Amino acid sequence: MSRADTLQAIEQTLAFVVEIEKLKAVIRNTRPVGLDRYENSAEHSWHVCLTALMLKDFADEAIDIDRVIRMLLIHDLGEIDAGDTIIYASETPEQKDAEAEGVKRILAMLPGNQAQEYFALWQEFEAGETADSRYARAVDRVPPLLHNLHGGGHSWRDHNVPKEKVLQLNSRIGKGSRALWEVLKARLQGAVEEGILK
Repeated sequence: MSRADTLQAIEQTLAFVVEIEKLKAVIRNTRPVGLDRYENSAEHSWHVCLTALMLKDFADEAIDIDRVIRMLLIHDLGEIDAGDTIIYASETPEQKDAEAEGVKRILAMLPGNQAQEYFALWQEFEAGETADSRYARAVDRVPPLLHNLHGGGHSWRDHNVPKEKVLQLNSRIGKGSRALWEVLKARLQGAVEEGILK
């Protein structure tokens, strides 16, 4: 790569880095534990990556944690254009298309073949058919559950989400780690008994 090409690639990457700052302005529907404000999607990305790293030994299948973390770092980039939708609302094809187009737009800012490489990872995450993506999708559900379990079920209550829907949607955790789902399912049952989840 020539010096001019190198400098151009750096400029493109820096533009991407500035663009993804917008993820910090996308407000989600859960509050971080102990805080009165709602988290943003950039905070979620950081939190879920550390969660994935710390729970990696409990994945049911062999995983490549580096690939998983890359997936998790890019999986919500489309929300910059499409916004965040609470997971318990029905995911519409229109919403998914808007997210895909947002991811494509943002990744297109990168130099070389990076856009194709990272969009393929995004698609793999969405499909949830590989060991890495099953684990990534499982772990993606953990922080919001913990926010609700340690926050009086605020998001479930605010959006009238019944226990059946919480259990059904989060059962995908068991596709990546049966042991993790066993622990969280017991905690959810405890939330039902306490009246936090109805």
